[in-house]
Amino acid sequence: MNRDPTAEHDAENSDASDAVTRRRALAAGGAVGLASLAGCTAFEVATGEGPAEFAAGTATVADATLSESGYELNEVSEETLSREVEAAGQTREVRVTNTVAEYDKAVELFGERYQAAVFAAVTTPQIEVLGRALNPIAEFSTRERAELILSRFEGVGDLERGSEYSTEVLGSDAGVVVYTADAEIEGTGVTTELELHIGEPVGVGSDFVLPLAAYPAAFSDGENVRRMMNGIEHEPNEEN
Repeated sequence: MNRDPTAEHDAENSDASDAVTRRRALAAGGAVGLASLAGCTAFEVATGEGPAEFAAGTATVADATLSESGYELNEVSEETLSREVEAAGQTREVRVTNTVAEYDKAVELFGERYQAAVFAAVTTPQIEVLGRALNPIAEFSTRERAELILSRFEGVGDLERGSEYSTEVLGSDAGVVVYTADAEIEGTGVTTELELHIGEPVGVGSDFVLPLAAYPAAFSDGENVRRMMNGIEHEPNEEN
């Protein structure tokens, strides 16, 4: 896992045996934002004055679900990307703001505790072109979505697709693909097998929400991941 001193959250307390290291936020915002801008090339960009702005709401997991699953909130972050887009002979600035709510869970490995399980809900705004809503992250393959959550790990290899299932996310039946991969657990120097649960993006209000999870396969946390997906709540951006 990547260690970033400028963004790392310290979860140490007075009991050294319970000390864990929180990692930097999921590096999904930039990739999703660039996909969003790539699709925004028609009506909104060609007309109007000033920047065309698209801001996502926030998808988080209900507190009751967290207490059952054992996950804790690490960080809710947002990222705004800006790009000049040319359409119909005009150049206009487009700004897209995505949010990522990231949760993690300490697991015991090699006699120590590490924040080795991670769950994230990525929210990106719908972009309407000529009255039709585009889903930027739907353009990602499930493997590319898996690579978003794997950005939290180092030494990743042997990514393999496995089983599939469906579960409820924000009132919709969402497909989930399970992958396995080898990766290094931060601070151990040891590579272990991960299990990844990669959801499909679900439309809600003016946003799309993408649930992602990864944890050591030996930890067998699939039921809790499903519970987390079922417990996602969405708060729209009131400025949209």
